[in-house]
Formats: sequence, C-alpha cells, structure tokens
Amino acid sequence: MVNMIELNEETKKELAFTEEEMKELENARKMPITFDSDCPETTPERAVRFKRVNPKRTTTGAPA
Repeated sequence: MVNMIELNEETKKELAFTEEEMKELENARKMPITFDSDCPETTPERAVRFKRVNPKRTTTGAPA
C-alpha cells in the first residue's frame, strides 16, 4: 500500500485513474457476476475446504 499523505502532487496524479479507467470501472460495477467452468460459484462445502496458501501477515496496530 502507498501512504498517500507522504506523496507529492505529481506522484498522486501519476497513480490516479484516468477518466477512461474510471468509466470502465463504473461499467464493470454495473455488470452481473457470471460464473462458468473456469470460475464456478463457491458453495459452502467448497469454502470449508479452502486453505490459505500464504501465511497470515500481521501489522503493528492493525486488527488481526
């Protein structure tokens, strides 16, 4: 993550979304989620079998 408070204005503008990207994001938010064979919907049974691949990270001051 980037600490936006410590960035100068030029860097903030470079990291910001363009107007076109903002429109694409808005259109994507309006689209329904479509499940298929490559991306099936997760059932409660499958969710229980899910295992974390990477270890949990802890940060100072953040809730676990």
